[in-house]
Amino acid sequence: MIMTEDKNSIILKDIKCLNLALTLDCGQAFRWEKQKDGSWSGAAYGKFLNIRQNDAGDFILKTTAADFEKVWKHYFDLNRDYENICSKLKEDSLVSSTIDAYYGIRILNQDPWEALVSFVISQQNNIKRIKGIIKKLCCTYGKEICDGWYSFPDAETLSRLSVSDFEALGTGYRGKYLKKLADDTVSGKINLYEIKNMPLEQARTALLDIYGVGIKVANCALLFGFRFTECFPVDVWMKRVLDFYPDGLPECFKGYEGIAQQYLFHWARNNLK
Repeated sequence: MIMTEDKNSIILKDIKCLNLALTLDCGQAFRWEKQKDGSWSGAAYGKFLNIRQNDAGDFILKTTAADFEKVWKHYFDLNRDYENICSKLKEDSLVSSTIDAYYGIRILNQDPWEALVSFVISQQNNIKRIKGIIKKLCCTYGKEICDGWYSFPDAETLSRLSVSDFEALGTGYRGKYLKKLADDTVSGKINLYEIKNMPLEQARTALLDIYGVGIKVANCALLFGFRFTECFPVDVWMKRVLDFYPDGLPECFKGYEGIAQQYLFHWARNNLK
């Protein structure tokens, strides 16, 4: 990766395996919006970003070098060798063809709190509606970052809400889960950063102890917010995919099951209708 600065932007050259549409709009994060010029705008860790890829394949990020180093390099997982990982995963024939068709999917390193709240909201919900609820949550209770963009509200802010306040955002029955999650996080009963440093099985057990968190929500949060790339969430699409693996996941997935899952998830949504 080569980084240069240009006025209010930075330019990244020689970035391997990053497709913005496939990565930002694949159901792992819910705060990215495609703009009329083809770029993507979003927010994470209290920072706003607009990012696009030019005809030469370079990525142009409207951000400072300091914010890139502090937030976006980690967020886009740019220190991980995805080329090598994809090469290993391609030892499996189904994943091999899927990577060839949808090359460039990365697992974003999201904030654990935002990821967990987002996937609690996602239960029995579609992506368009999830995005709408989260946008309303941020616009109503987050802090303004720049024109029209707000931070994701922290646990202390959300703990001051009532269940009715959550329901007014469109969360439905999930409002009572969110209220208790915020309260328990503020009280210290739940410590997400301790969970992040646990072994996978212990972390999963800790998340499953949280009111309103089931196995799918726990696994999605672990993969997308807690950096457990070996976690393999299973939903209705992945249940169909697992029919192709009656003897279990192949050895070549080991350590990167979650990355393989994201490719297979995208393949399933496009090919198993």
